[in-house]
Amino acid sequence: MLIHLEKLGKSFGEKVVLHDVSASVEKEDRIGIVGQNGAGKTTLLKILTGVYTDYDGEFSVTHGVTLGYLEQNAKLDVTLDIYGEMRSSFAPVLDAMARMQILEKKMAASPDDAALLETHDELQNIIDAADGYNMDVNIKKVLSGMGFAQDTWSKNVGVLSGGELTRLRLAKLLLEKPDVLILDEPTNHLDFATMEWLENYLKGYSGAVLVVSHDRYFLDNVCTRIWEVSFQTMTTYKGNFSAYLPQKEAADALRQKQHDADVALAEKLQDYIDRNLVRASTTKMAQSRRRQLEKLEITEAPQDETNQLKFRFEYDVEPWNELVLLKNLTIQIGGRTLLEPFTYTVCRGQRLIIAGPNGAGKSTLMQVLDGKRRPSGGMVRLGTGARPSIFAQQQDRIGAGRVIDVIWNKYPRMTELEVRSHLAKLGFRGETVFKPCEALSGGELARLRFAEIVLERPNLLFLDEPTNHLDIYTRENLTEALMAYTGTLLLVTHDRHLMNSLACPILYLEDGKAVIYPSYDALMGRAAPAPVAEKSSEPAKAGYGKEQRRRRAELRAKIKACEDEMEACGAREVELENEINSPEVYNDPQLLREKSDELSDLRFHQDELFAAWEAAVEEQEQYEQTAGGEE
Repeated sequence: MLIHLEKLGKSFGEKVVLHDVSASVEKEDRIGIVGQNGAGKTTLLKILTGVYTDYDGEFSVTHGVTLGYLEQNAKLDVTLDIYGEMRSSFAPVLDAMARMQILEKKMAASPDDAALLETHDELQNIIDAADGYNMDVNIKKVLSGMGFAQDTWSKNVGVLSGGELTRLRLAKLLLEKPDVLILDEPTNHLDFATMEWLENYLKGYSGAVLVVSHDRYFLDNVCTRIWEVSFQTMTTYKGNFSAYLPQKEAADALRQKQHDADVALAEKLQDYIDRNLVRASTTKMAQSRRRQLEKLEITEAPQDETNQLKFRFEYDVEPWNELVLLKNLTIQIGGRTLLEPFTYTVCRGQRLIIAGPNGAGKSTLMQVLDGKRRPSGGMVRLGTGARPSIFAQQQDRIGAGRVIDVIWNKYPRMTELEVRSHLAKLGFRGETVFKPCEALSGGELARLRFAEIVLERPNLLFLDEPTNHLDIYTRENLTEALMAYTGTLLLVTHDRHLMNSLACPILYLEDGKAVIYPSYDALMGRAAPAPVAEKSSEPAKAGYGKEQRRRRAELRAKIKACEDEMEACGAREVELENEINSPEVYNDPQLLREKSDELSDLRFHQDELFAAWEAAVEEQEQYEQTAGGEE
């Protein structure tokens, strides 16, 4: 046994967070800690790692057992490069090696000195215990596995991004090989290949692993036990997360059955007491039943945290089949190409996941698709009848006011009962509906936005990392809602369980190139990528008239001219908006009016250009279909 918890408890003032928690950690355990946000997982970790020392009950670590904790903000030495930071983990080993070199020279001069031999053995033990002679081999193995290419090893720690710093902290911790690894959301900021490497590494790790995670794919692949933290206590289950769910369901059913039996017995005893206590002939029997009732402990009914949300995304308006059309779409920012010319069509009812490494431009692409950002080239067009809703990574736009006001202000005809009933489906119950929006957590803001989207009834969903900030149970609810959604879905996510559940094509964006894969398995190299579906651009077939070819050439020229002019108009629109917001203009009423009129005229012209472009594209598509039918 490495760690033992016995009737552990922790309170903050009158608020009890943990109570009567008992568990143990054995060597080679792979334990996943799950629970709703705010259930007490972080409090438990802080007790395990020594941050909290004032707790009830017993917490003990076996003598000599080392704990390693992945702290999200642990300090690294900004004067070192990546490789040097990793070598700093071996400081005692490096010191022992340096001392041994000096010692061996002394031993050569005095080979019979017993004290020198004893010191040499001590230093040798330090090196062997840390596998010091394989230090560089292990450093290179871990760095490569954690996604640090060899040409980045000389990069200074001080210039690393947040994601790179997290990966480096995790790499250092793995290198130190403590007896118990304690990890808090270790898959954050990792790409798919690095997550898969980490999972395989942890499965073969020689010590125990305790991990707090909302990543079901990770919990299923790594964990052999689940600790569920809920309602101030903790319950242990065997197996991974998928095995835990039916066990919990069966345990809750048994508990509910016992609760119902206890309540029925209490009612039966109370009924007998009420009928017989006042009758002289049965008073003693009634008193006996009353003592029995007083001693009766009614089993507490199970409280379900795993499936509290009941919502679905539905729509009323059926749109055209070709719903999101990308034509030679190009995205450039600051001289960097995020997307090379790309053509693709998402049809009604289809799903498309956008994935890729951090910084590849996934969110920027989504902003272009949902209309928040203009493309650098090409076009994005939504089909007739599209009714989109947008979920952004940050929900700042929800603004001030109370939770209930967010819905009521948009739908004033709803009664208070209707609004509260709707919010309850998204987990806002009781007094939480009056909570100010500025006090909401990231997960609560996300759920409030989902509450809005459900009422918007969109037939097209643009979702950018919707599972961020959600606990594992809410992720399950969202996954079920998206699987049941019959509308069209475009989704940026790194949630592998969600990707597998949706079982749809994945657009993988990296280094400006977009590749379509039919599934997550294909993305991870287990199958070949799918060909990109786009309209045929083959030359005209034999028998296709000269006049038709001339007209097609005119259409191509017109489309290109419209796109070029729209791009110029877009640039001018940004300039005008910046000028209008400058002090020189908004403090000058005459100049402000002129700039505003110019902006209005520009936007009207943009609408005309788009209508002309749309008509030309539709005519061109008709010609292409006609040409395809001529054999």
